[in-house]
Amino acid sequence: MTYPENFEIKIGFTQVREMLSELCLSALGRHHVNRMKFLNRHDLVQRLLQQTDEFRQLLESDAEIPLQHYFDVTTYLDRAAIPGTYLDVVQFSEIKMSLRTIRDSQRFISQSEEGKYEALKALGADINVERNLIAALDKVVDDAGAVREDATPELQRYKRDLIGQQSILRKQINSILRHAKNEGWTPSDAEPTIRGGRLVIPVITEYKRRVKGLIHDESNTGQTVYIEPESIFELNNDIKDLENAYHRELIRILIGLTNTLRNHIPELRKAYQYLGLLDFIRAKAAFARRINATLPTIHKYPHIHWKQAVHPLLYLSHRQMGKPTVPMDLELNRDQRILLISGPNAGGKSVSLKTVGLVQYMVQCGMLISAADGSETGIFQDVFIDIGDEQSIENDLSTYSSHLTNMKKFVTVADHKSLVLIDEFGTGTEPVLGGAIAEAVLQTLNDSKVYGVITTHYTNLKNFAERTAGIVNGAMRYDHKNLAPLYQLEIGKPGSSFAIEIARKIGLPKQIVDKASSLVGKDKIRYDRLLEELETEKQELEQKTREAAALEQKLKRSVKEYTDLKNYLEESKQDVMREAKGKAKLLLRDANQKIESTIYQIRQGQAEKEQIKQARQELETFATEVRKEEPRPLHRRLANSGPLKAGDHVSLIGQDSIGQLVSIKGKNAEVLFGGLKTFVKLDNLERVEVEAANRKKKEDAKAKAAEGYTRGMNITQRMADFGSTLDIRGEYAEEALTKLMNFTDEAIMLGMPEIKIIHGRGNGILRQIVRDYLYSVREVASLGSEAEERGGDGATLAVLK
Repeated sequence: MTYPENFEIKIGFTQVREMLSELCLSALGRHHVNRMKFLNRHDLVQRLLQQTDEFRQLLESDAEIPLQHYFDVTTYLDRAAIPGTYLDVVQFSEIKMSLRTIRDSQRFISQSEEGKYEALKALGADINVERNLIAALDKVVDDAGAVREDATPELQRYKRDLIGQQSILRKQINSILRHAKNEGWTPSDAEPTIRGGRLVIPVITEYKRRVKGLIHDESNTGQTVYIEPESIFELNNDIKDLENAYHRELIRILIGLTNTLRNHIPELRKAYQYLGLLDFIRAKAAFARRINATLPTIHKYPHIHWKQAVHPLLYLSHRQMGKPTVPMDLELNRDQRILLISGPNAGGKSVSLKTVGLVQYMVQCGMLISAADGSETGIFQDVFIDIGDEQSIENDLSTYSSHLTNMKKFVTVADHKSLVLIDEFGTGTEPVLGGAIAEAVLQTLNDSKVYGVITTHYTNLKNFAERTAGIVNGAMRYDHKNLAPLYQLEIGKPGSSFAIEIARKIGLPKQIVDKASSLVGKDKIRYDRLLEELETEKQELEQKTREAAALEQKLKRSVKEYTDLKNYLEESKQDVMREAKGKAKLLLRDANQKIESTIYQIRQGQAEKEQIKQARQELETFATEVRKEEPRPLHRRLANSGPLKAGDHVSLIGQDSIGQLVSIKGKNAEVLFGGLKTFVKLDNLERVEVEAANRKKKEDAKAKAAEGYTRGMNITQRMADFGSTLDIRGEYAEEALTKLMNFTDEAIMLGMPEIKIIHGRGNGILRQIVRDYLYSVREVASLGSEAEERGGDGATLAVLK
């Protein structure tokens, strides 16, 4: 039950009901809106909420569910149920179109994928609209609401004859009218018209004797009469007979169609009940979308755990004005059943209380709630509210008497399944007595295990809540510096009314404020000041928390930018290496072609001195041009610059590969070469100064190409001499790695398809070094062990791109 009788008006549900009615497409849906009521059956509430949520999903998916022709034909069915009556064409048209909507909606929902819209499927499971009935209606009435001319052969014949006779009649009367116009008997702009169901022509009154026929009517001024010419009497009679025959045949058809419809009325009533429910559920779903409502978890017992809940009407109003609505988190459970909200006037206490009443009432009427996902709510058997001024002259009730009447109802009826909402608890009489009575009522409600939300300014109630199990204080937060409400509900501490501070801020004379402070007493001032200080500390803490969160976000962005930059540099490095190797291959090819060309010229010239000299001169000129592209040294070795330390750039003595010293452990050092870490002897390392490390491999490739082949090396000969197998068994790690790097680079430059490295089995260190390095080389397409009969995992095969 709900109390009082005007409960819906007090919490604002009447406005919600009006909005739902406006969202309905038909009177069928509005009928269900008007019948909405507070429900306390868990299974029924759960089913209604599920239906609404599923329809909300349908609307959000932009599914093409039928949303037209929601006609209320209840009165038509009532008329058709009476024997001897019949429905007209318009009524049959509305029945046909709405039955088609019912059938299409039912088919659309039932044919959706398994597991979706189960509640809506169950809603239409027993609805049966005969296809034959829709076909019978469609045979008589088209989609535009007109009678089909071929509904029966007789109707079609009457219609055809009627059109033929009307055509003949039209020709004859037009001929008569032209003659009358030529004689000046009719106005020049006259046209045939209908009077009394007969086709007539307008004639000027003074010439009415000139046209033989029957006068049917005259104009308002009396200057024109309407005459049916004698020559068309029979044609008009024939047309009238055909119209009567056509109408008789149409009535016969409509009576037969009504008789057919009468046999289906029981199932049709169920079908239109279904259509009305669909309209009603659609309206609830549309309203839920307006307020961003969600489906909460429903418990069978009283319970409230709402996240970011807002008053739906306030939310809509604020959104229209472009203002934000401050949400609230609320929890009422068996250990914390009653929330006592305090705080300054106009701080949002009453709005919070009304939010609880309206949202809980909505959910128990089968509506989704204006709260965030993950919210929970329970089922209350009763909801009571005491809010506003109920003063009544007729019943001789003062404001306070009306409050006491409500309190009597609450303490005698409310129990552990009830939700009690009381605004400005204890006001309306002397504060000391009012506070005492309010405390006694609060204790009684708490003893009855009632759930509730209560707003108050009374300090004794705040103190009672602080020391009593089952009751918790709550405060509407307030910016005491600017004396402005924040409209935020904070549970766990009482709030101050800030009356003295507000009076001082408004500018009430100082002596009055000081006098009021002295009358209140130091304890009360100290209590309010303590609450004020707590609020200040909380605001400062929240500000610092926000600043820390902002700094954390900034740090995360910086880390991401650094990571992205690092990845970009790594990718750029690989691109440079790939480009350098490509250019080196082109340079090798050009050098080889030039050498081959020179050899060919020498052989063709049969070793004549001038030709040999000229060929050698051309070759030297080419070599000089190649040397121009020889890179500058990328690093220089540093001597006597102190002991090596972590972070230094180093290279193996006698080698060009540059790495970074990671750490030193005794006589050994951990060095990072490219993406590969390895341990080498400290004595085998020397410090180098890197000038352009990110271009090293590219320039190395060019240098090798220029140095090797400008000396006259024959690339063909080098490919022939290259062995595709490298044996590093028994080598130290650093020596093996150096050989592997040089061997792999040369194989790639020569375009070898495959290489083999024999490292032996042993304890697997060399195998690991070989494969880690090869995995880091982009030109390596795949790795694998040799066949078992040729060494197995003691050798690694690398296929090159």
